[in-house]
Amino acid sequence: MNPTSFEATGIDRVWIDKLAEYGITEPSPVQAQAIPAVLRGADVLARSQTGTGKTLAYLLPVLQTIDPELKATQKLILAPTQELAMQIVREGEKYGEARGIGVLGLIGGAAVKRQVEKLRLHPQLVVGTPGRVRELIEMRKLKMHHVSTIVVDEVDQVFQLGGAGDVDRILSSALRDRQLVFLSATVSESTAALVKREMRSPVEIGIDPDQTTAPGLEHLYVVAEERDRVDMLRRLIRQYNPQRAIVFVNQTESIAEVEAKLTHLGIAAEGLYGDADKLARSRVLGGFRHGRFKVLVASDVAARGLDIEGLELVINFDPAPDAEHYVHRAGRTGRMGRSGRVISIVTDRQTFIMRKFAGELGISLEPRVLYAGKVLSPEQFAARKGEPSGQPHQRQVRPSGSQAGMAEVRGSRQGDSKPAKGSVRGSSSPGETREGGGRRDGRDTTRQGGEPFKGGKPAARQSQSERERIRKNKGAPKWLKNKPPRP
Repeated sequence: MNPTSFEATGIDRVWIDKLAEYGITEPSPVQAQAIPAVLRGADVLARSQTGTGKTLAYLLPVLQTIDPELKATQKLILAPTQELAMQIVREGEKYGEARGIGVLGLIGGAAVKRQVEKLRLHPQLVVGTPGRVRELIEMRKLKMHHVSTIVVDEVDQVFQLGGAGDVDRILSSALRDRQLVFLSATVSESTAALVKREMRSPVEIGIDPDQTTAPGLEHLYVVAEERDRVDMLRRLIRQYNPQRAIVFVNQTESIAEVEAKLTHLGIAAEGLYGDADKLARSRVLGGFRHGRFKVLVASDVAARGLDIEGLELVINFDPAPDAEHYVHRAGRTGRMGRSGRVISIVTDRQTFIMRKFAGELGISLEPRVLYAGKVLSPEQFAARKGEPSGQPHQRQVRPSGSQAGMAEVRGSRQGDSKPAKGSVRGSSSPGETREGGGRRDGRDTTRQGGEPFKGGKPAARQSQSERERIRKNKGAPKWLKNKPPRP
């Protein structure tokens, strides 16, 4: 049976009191299982959804096993990105001050000279990105002969960002009997191979292994034409009106474009770039946390490991490249048992990606339609199609395979591409035709016999001679233009 209190995990009273100050009174499942294992010195591989409290699961026992009297680096934590590393540093400082434990962050993009000076103060806990930590080890400025525990947070992301070689070099520089703790939302083949090679009888912790995203998340998607995706993004933000939202794009080059278009539409947005320096990232994230703008536009690399308290909404402007990236994006919201919402914007041809993610992740990923100021399910939208007052018609798209019963609805705007033969596309324009030949402004637009008009003119095909007459007489008097052609 899992411990149900922090006392049962073996954490000292000083940490329990500190946790209570921040309203944390009971351990999450991953904390309840990981803390005792880390405290007793076992190698640990912990897999748990993003946002379930993995940081405190290793940080508290790491701090408790530090000797404050020994002025040397004793514990090392590696993180894939600068932002995640600095978040861990802040948590380490917050809980470590109770025992006078020195914490230092070593991240790329910061001045090496200043970091070397701070290392001379002999911090007991060092948190850093793999590249910078390796650099300082090879400069012989970071001493590893007292490091007894190495933690790699979000280990799969470390490998994805090309840090596998750095991790290998760091591990080889430490003591042979060092403790290893790996944590991740997913465990790839590369991680499994490293565990097998470096760990001794690891304790494997898997919290709901069949559930890769937090249980409080709602997963949705909407279908839009390629040209309409920015407008759909605007409508989603207006509709849900979150205090803060993250919008994910697949290409760094798209960040500035999406940011500029949202700003032009009156939505306060800023972009976060993975290659930005520390000061620029701190400025943007500080403004986002303090509500100076509503929408943060970022790529997967830029947003790795972000922990934004109270984030309500994640929007995938581009579908995630794969299920693993979807998990990490979704993990920015719904953290620590809170609710959250993840919405993907896809085209008709991309709906299969949503079915694929739903199957691979074991989640319910449902379609939605924005219509008349409301978010509707396909069934609700279908029911509204029978309303008499000139509601626009939208075509339903039914996926194949096991999801064949699930309806997806695609809206259209004025200027969309020509619909398929036999279908009628809806439009927000009052002049476009709908089923039955009516106009949204209520005027009759049908000829005798039911032949529809287009834009107020007959849709019947003009003869070649009539088109030629119109072309030649563009500058003729009105009476001559209107003169009927000879039989």
